[in-house]
Amino acid sequence: MAATFFGEVVKASCRAGTEDEEEEEEGRRETPEDREVRQQLARKREVRLLRRQTKTSLEVSLLEKYPCSKFIIAIGNNAVAFLSSFVMNSGVWEEVGCAKLWNEWCRTADTTHLSSTEAFCGFYHLKSNPSVFGSCPRKNMQITILTCRHVTDYKTLESTGSLPSPFLKALKTQNFKDPACCPLLEQPNIVHDLPAAVLSYCQVWKIPAILYLCYTDVMKLDLITVEAFKPILSTRSLKGLVKNIPQSTEILKKLMTTNEIQSNIYT
Repeated sequence: MAATFFGEVVKASCRAGTEDEEEEEEGRRETPEDREVRQQLARKREVRLLRRQTKTSLEVSLLEKYPCSKFIIAIGNNAVAFLSSFVMNSGVWEEVGCAKLWNEWCRTADTTHLSSTEAFCGFYHLKSNPSVFGSCPRKNMQITILTCRHVTDYKTLESTGSLPSPFLKALKTQNFKDPACCPLLEQPNIVHDLPAAVLSYCQVWKIPAILYLCYTDVMKLDLITVEAFKPILSTRSLKGLVKNIPQSTEILKKLMTTNEIQSNIYT
């Protein structure tokens, strides 16, 4: 096993083996037909960024076409609900693109005409302030990442049952100088998947970035978990973007009600 800068655990290849395994490997050597199938799957697994207006692939990097000083990434149902209710409800946001992705675990339709629900990821920018871009150029940009993990993933000497779930922890790169709105994530805790990849990239390229990680015991869309992100509204990154918190709270409650109705198998 190996670990990235922020502790994301990845599998390392190993060349150790027995003679029987080597003989089996020789018997499984790739044929031209196997190679063609593998290449077709590799092409199908490519992530494509599409313009929302024209439904065509972007010829250049999305952030080169829409340069920004603030880039906000929300990962997971609760983080997306928080961003949609409290941030994107303030001001006029325009969807500028979406991501198309296919693999064995996550599939989108084989078409460029993706709806908002079919797209793996949507990209928006604030029309009144195009320097704000929400879900790189490496200078004059600050990245904020929001996501959740289950509270049982949190490493502590205390019993997880005694923790006041949900709660926020932060992890930031060396170049991020603003204060965090919550305690920093302690060792030996690590972050995983896309948040770890983004933070590692930002650390290497000296981009100011901070991850706000909400530990919760409810991973589905949950009002209490979404509201646990509220302290972030006072940070420098989001402070000027939210104008009407009471109205945003009402929008969040309507979103939760709609989700509960859609999740009911008897209606």
